[in-house]
Amino acid sequence: MVSLSPTAISKVKEILSAQEPKPAGLRISVVGGGCSGFSYSMAFENNPGVLDKSYDFEGLRVFVDQASLLYLDGAQVDYVETLEGAGFKFENPNVKSTCGCGSSFQA
Repeated sequence: MVSLSPTAISKVKEILSAQEPKPAGLRISVVGGGCSGFSYSMAFENNPGVLDKSYDFEGLRVFVDQASLLYLDGAQVDYVETLEGAGFKFENPNVKSTCGCGSSFQA
């Protein structure tokens, strides 16, 4: 299962409320690419897939496809604000190594 922190849920809802037309929810996925082989993707979704796993976080619908779920099982998504900037951060127990930029990983 993928989980989102209360801060991440709040930030996604804030961004989602500004979208017109309003999407059905948020898709979290793993895509090929990046320095280490895989990277995370977050995008609003209008039409979830038939085989998607669907989660509900305080009224926020989150969709994860079957292939991505293999890499995201147990992952925690948070929203952080630091001196370097702000953004979503993934804590993933399935990651074996990450690249120097921190945006891609190897599982």
